[in-house]
Amino acid sequence: MVIQACVMFLRSCSLAVRRSCTQTLLTVRPISTTWTARKDAAEKLDLDAWKSVMKSQALDPSPSALDVNRELVEMWHQAGKFVPKNITDEQLEDLTALTTKSAKRKFLKFLAIKEAHKISKKEKRDKKKSERDTDAETEEREEREGLKNTFLMKFWNSSMDRLQNWRAAQAMRFGQPLVYDMSYEQHMTRREMENTVSQLLETEGWNRRAADPFHLHFCGLQPGGAYHRELLKRYGEETWERLLITATARRPVDVFPREDLVYLTADSRNVLRTFDHGKVYVVGAMVDRSIHSGVSLANAKRLKLATARLPLDEYLDWDSGAKNLTLDQMIRILTTVKDTGSWREALEFVPKRKHCGFHQRQKTGAHVRTVKTQFVRDEPAAPRGQKNKTDGHKRKERKTWREEEG
Repeated sequence: MVIQACVMFLRSCSLAVRRSCTQTLLTVRPISTTWTARKDAAEKLDLDAWKSVMKSQALDPSPSALDVNRELVEMWHQAGKFVPKNITDEQLEDLTALTTKSAKRKFLKFLAIKEAHKISKKEKRDKKKSERDTDAETEEREEREGLKNTFLMKFWNSSMDRLQNWRAAQAMRFGQPLVYDMSYEQHMTRREMENTVSQLLETEGWNRRAADPFHLHFCGLQPGGAYHRELLKRYGEETWERLLITATARRPVDVFPREDLVYLTADSRNVLRTFDHGKVYVVGAMVDRSIHSGVSLANAKRLKLATARLPLDEYLDWDSGAKNLTLDQMIRILTTVKDTGSWREALEFVPKRKHCGFHQRQKTGAHVRTVKTQFVRDEPAAPRGQKNKTDGHKRKERKTWREEEG
């Protein structure tokens, strides 16, 4: 329509006007054609770039949750926050399972503290190793200077491990059983579980070094459970298979007669005054930092077992706090009372920070009386006409001694 109108207009115009309009159309037409070509080329180039970007995005998969958390830890580390420098895939999986940012921050802080402890322990080990190397060099120099007989020492170092393994093997056949109940996974956090396994490792070591070791039983040890995974991580599969203990998923009542079992718990009302070599004592393999009292006692009642507690109040002037001992302290107390029969000697392994000393035994005629050791705080002298708080106690104690002497 536009072209026909232009043709009709040119026919009605003069010859000069026709020539000028024709030249104008000829000059404008190439410009419009060139601009259209450039526009098409630009659109074509943009389309190609868009296709390449889309293809690259399709080929490049989206980052996984582990990669996202790893980048988050790296970003927080560069920002100066208290996070670990090195983090494993297992720890990243635990971090991914956390939903809130505060929980992730607390978990990373725990890992950073744990990493700092490892670094500190490694530095201490290296320092001790350098000191041992220095001492070894000094001993070698002394040996060069003078003759030194080290035959017995070399024999001791080479044969002690074999002797301990032989005792542990004999205990597995003829020794008194000692059961560790491992049914407390749901009552402990991850950190408490790690501390429990660390104490179990020390327990096995102290028992192996005893003169008459127990036959250790790990009852309720579920394959693939939290206890089992942490033990394999610490020992290694090869060492775990060669360990001279008995590990089973069964309960203690499924392994031993119910009437022979005695569950040792601090919440029991019965006092273990005499160690019985014919009984099988059960210890709860648990570290409870929140001090949930009654958990082991409830488990013993659920299994319908006799319970007992160590005679701590009968021998020790207990200061304060719960009467819970670690697993390595328990094995040292039990091995000592088993060998010597003396609770006073066995309870020496109770930490001194938890009590104020042993009770003193005094003889009065034919009777033996236990007197608690008291520490009286020094107080300033009271004004005339007033009494100190401890005066009445002192008079009462002197009166008691006079009555006994009379």
